[in-house]
Amino acid sequence: MKAPSEHSTITNTVTATRQITFAQAINEALAEEMRRDPRVFVIGEDVAEAGTPFKVLSGLVDAFGSQRVIDSPISVAGITGIGAGAAMTGMRPVVDIMFGDFITLTMDQLVNQAAKIHYMSGGKLKVPMVLRTTLGATRRSAAQHSQSLHAWLSHIPGLKVVVPSTAYDAKGLLKSAIRDDNPVVFFEDKMMYQLKGPVPVDEYTIPLGVADVKRAGSDITLVATSSMVHIALAAADALQASDVSAEVIDVRTTSPLDKEMIIESAKKTSRAIVIDEGYERYGVTAEIASIIADGAFYYLDAPVKRMGAMDVPVPFSPVLEDQTVPTAEAVAEVAKRLCNKR
Repeated sequence: MKAPSEHSTITNTVTATRQITFAQAINEALAEEMRRDPRVFVIGEDVAEAGTPFKVLSGLVDAFGSQRVIDSPISVAGITGIGAGAAMTGMRPVVDIMFGDFITLTMDQLVNQAAKIHYMSGGKLKVPMVLRTTLGATRRSAAQHSQSLHAWLSHIPGLKVVVPSTAYDAKGLLKSAIRDDNPVVFFEDKMMYQLKGPVPVDEYTIPLGVADVKRAGSDITLVATSSMVHIALAAADALQASDVSAEVIDVRTTSPLDKEMIIESAKKTSRAIVIDEGYERYGVTAEIASIIADGAFYYLDAPVKRMGAMDVPVPFSPVLEDQTVPTAEAVAEVAKRLCNKR
């Protein structure tokens, strides 16, 4: 975890920080935006009385009432359609989808409607909607509740996709997402809700489309998303013993993607690994690796490597599940080979 970096945008001077969890940062961002703008409301399954299955939204219904924190029927497609329609008529809905796997049921409303209305209306309509959902394995939730499907939506023009890795980033990025006039899909790793980090007391936002250097280095660049940022940081720590200095880049948003920062880091270090918890095949790692190969080709001393989830349904067995996603040890081994340290 880290304090605000030089790449972050803070709207007021930061006077103090405190340690809060990722979940608390999300809750704070929503509460602040709901107080700031009466058009903001939350809708989803079990978001009010239960505060979601992960208790991320606990207390919001007490503060804002059931007209702005709305428990919906069990219809993911329905609430996404309600959100898109409400956004087109001037509201700023935050649609809560309990598990990211269920975005399969939102595809028409999100991909064919929300993402395209601004273009199809000649700019007359906009959809300032946030769809909050989850990603991530290793929670022992089996194949239908453990996928990381952010690459799907990053593929669609008209959608913005956010993948925060820290409490600080989660709060600042969510506030920016709510204020954005475009539909934004906000992915939160289920395993990071209790992860603590420093978050400013004062008001701040982080612009969408700006990556962050989580750790500076000179020998190899580790580009990572969401939970894999922490895997990359752990790998960087381990690589120190082999005299390898790893730079860790947190993309923070996969759409828009901060290509310039990624390319400049790869030029500086001359080697790169891209790490993502989504399926490796046709995934985020392929897109970022191609950007590095194209933009930093003449600076590279080794091929760009990709590390993603195995191309199998996520197993329920803990022993098998843990083998399907990248680990710090695996990342460190690949990095040492690229740096000729083995």
